[in-house]
Amino acid sequence: MVKQSFAVKNMMCAMCVAHVRKAIEGLEGVKDVNVNLASNSALIEYDEKKISPEQIKEAVVSAGYDMDTTPLSAASDNTEDEKKKVRRLLEKTVWAIVVAIPIVVIGMSMGHSGDSFLPKKAANLIMWGLATVSIFFFGRDFYINAWNQARHGHANMDTLIALSTGVAYLFSVFNTLFPSVWTRAGLESHVYFESCAVIIAFILLGRLLEERAKYSTSSAIKKLAGLTPKRVTVLRQRPCNTEECSGLVEIGIDEVLVGDVVVVKPGEKIAVDGSVIEGESFVDESMLTGESIPVGKKEGDKVFAGTINQMGSFNFRAEKVGGETSLSQIIQLVREAQGSRAPSQRLADRIASVFVPAVMCIALLAFIIWNICGMATGNNYLVYSILTLVTVLVIACPCALGLATPTAIMVGIGKGAQNGILIKDAEALENFRKTDVVAMDKTGTLTAGKPEVTDEFWADDAEDPQKKKLLRSILGGMEALSQHPIAEAIAKVFPHGDVSGVENIPGMGAICSEAGERFLAGNLSLMKKEGTVIPDAMAKKAEEFESQAKSIVYFADNDKVVALIAVADKVKESSALAVRELKDMGIEVVMLSGDNERTAKAIASECGITRVMSSMLPSDKEAFIRQLQNEGKMVAMVGDGINDSAALARADVSIAMGHGSDIAMDAAKITLTGSDLRKLPSAVRLSQKTVNTVKMNLFWAFIYNIIAIPIAAGVLYPVNGFLLNPMIAGAAMAASSVCVVSNSLLLNFRKI
Repeated sequence: MVKQSFAVKNMMCAMCVAHVRKAIEGLEGVKDVNVNLASNSALIEYDEKKISPEQIKEAVVSAGYDMDTTPLSAASDNTEDEKKKVRRLLEKTVWAIVVAIPIVVIGMSMGHSGDSFLPKKAANLIMWGLATVSIFFFGRDFYINAWNQARHGHANMDTLIALSTGVAYLFSVFNTLFPSVWTRAGLESHVYFESCAVIIAFILLGRLLEERAKYSTSSAIKKLAGLTPKRVTVLRQRPCNTEECSGLVEIGIDEVLVGDVVVVKPGEKIAVDGSVIEGESFVDESMLTGESIPVGKKEGDKVFAGTINQMGSFNFRAEKVGGETSLSQIIQLVREAQGSRAPSQRLADRIASVFVPAVMCIALLAFIIWNICGMATGNNYLVYSILTLVTVLVIACPCALGLATPTAIMVGIGKGAQNGILIKDAEALENFRKTDVVAMDKTGTLTAGKPEVTDEFWADDAEDPQKKKLLRSILGGMEALSQHPIAEAIAKVFPHGDVSGVENIPGMGAICSEAGERFLAGNLSLMKKEGTVIPDAMAKKAEEFESQAKSIVYFADNDKVVALIAVADKVKESSALAVRELKDMGIEVVMLSGDNERTAKAIASECGITRVMSSMLPSDKEAFIRQLQNEGKMVAMVGDGINDSAALARADVSIAMGHGSDIAMDAAKITLTGSDLRKLPSAVRLSQKTVNTVKMNLFWAFIYNIIAIPIAAGVLYPVNGFLLNPMIAGAAMAASSVCVVSNSLLLNFRKI
């Protein structure tokens, strides 16, 4: 069995996803398939001995869509294609709006009486010409897709759009060319060109917003792939005056082989996974662990692709290259997670498959009944039968149905933005209200993400003000010469004295010789290595700091420790309040951390979180989210780092902190500006209120159709002789849309 992602083309809505999935999952040799609208891809697990990608493509094409047979690799992305698609759609949308405006102006000026600043015939011809451009150029994709769906016995929102605008257009053309057919019957030959143009422009605007969201999602893959350098320096045998000699060779990352010795200089990104064979340094592994403090590396230690060398040079032997590296695995997890998450099944799309044929049947039935009645009574009811056919199709236009969800979503997204909650798409906004579990990263989410000095503990003989002032300035001067995050934290709050002769000891700290004295600043390993005395009071205090998940810098004067400086990533004030509020809503909160168990539990306890998962790699976080989902839970993930991207992509709702990495924000569907976690409960409430508004809108849109369609079909004619005019039907359709939009705007006045 192999599991690969393939790009799928021409999908427009949730029903398209269902059609593609149905076409693939019935094939022999296919074990599992997940189709994703957001990434326009299908993640397929299949037996390559029984079926090939070409055969899968044939099934997709037979369903009315298309598929690339080349699998999407971990590092590949289609952001350029998506970018071009968004640009083309933007141009088409703008011009569709530009064309629709004069049609609406002319149509409104004509009014019910037919009077206008232009002669009626001239006005109709102008609107006809502009509407033709709108229909056959800007809206042609709707008709092509609707035709493809019809060929395969399917129907979706494109079918409804094409049918209603197409019938209204043809009816308007007929009325423009043959107005006497209606005037002889005492009826107005009204045209509906403005309805056609406005519907096309609005639907294009909605598609543009969707495509922009898809582009933002796919850019996460591109940024992850950009974490590795394009060129790498390796030690290889190379030609040297007709003899073989060893030397440095710069090659492309794709040329690195297992066993190559890779040279890494200060500030460089590590290209592949391997083990250090020479040299020492500190490496920023935050993209893997989420922890901001660099990790000391020496001979025998593992290094990973995408991490950044801080200081010092070292050589390592390549052990995993290409798609086998840790970074490539993260990229693949993000891609698979995005591909496996089913999109929100919008009610409007689900009902379209029933609603469209139902409307067509009602319109056709009305046409037949009117003709039967005409033949039975000896009257010519052909005019009325055509009138009811067109009126039913016009009044059932999907405008209100199409507006019901996006207007509420757009207002909800706008209200969220006003409150520091940036929402990328409707799916996250809809799903957040159903969340059972919120999983939170520790560093940068619950904590500030940067080490800060929390405590100073000085020996009794160092408490003299003058001596303490001098010692603090020496320590500050030593730490100011280091780029280690803990040293930087100390340097921020300690005065910088002029020191010289500072020697950095990788992985341990620094030693300084000043005015005939020797000062040491570093971890416990440095103190033991140099034989420094640690008084009992100091040792006891160090244990206390460690139990509080704090890192300790020992500061020694000659051969005795005189101070302990405790540094920690502080818990944000908003964290405990947000956790408490989420619990009050009945939502379970879990903390995920790459840190050790003791540190993780200390932070969790301070935040009021009882369930803690520690020492987690990116793959562990993603697997944990998947485990919760397999238990039937709706899971939200909150993170801020590259190491959270796979878990964010896997979660049903993904939330990134605004100060976090660009990749985390790209992988997430919601971003909280700033670092206030109290916006999380507000986002849940916003989701609840927005979805309630959507449901109310859909209710009124369908009630409108339930009442209006029978009237349009002429059920009142036998009772009181009332037959709905298509022009009034158009006005009723517009009124339903106004009601839906007005109800959505009320969301702006609701508190979250």
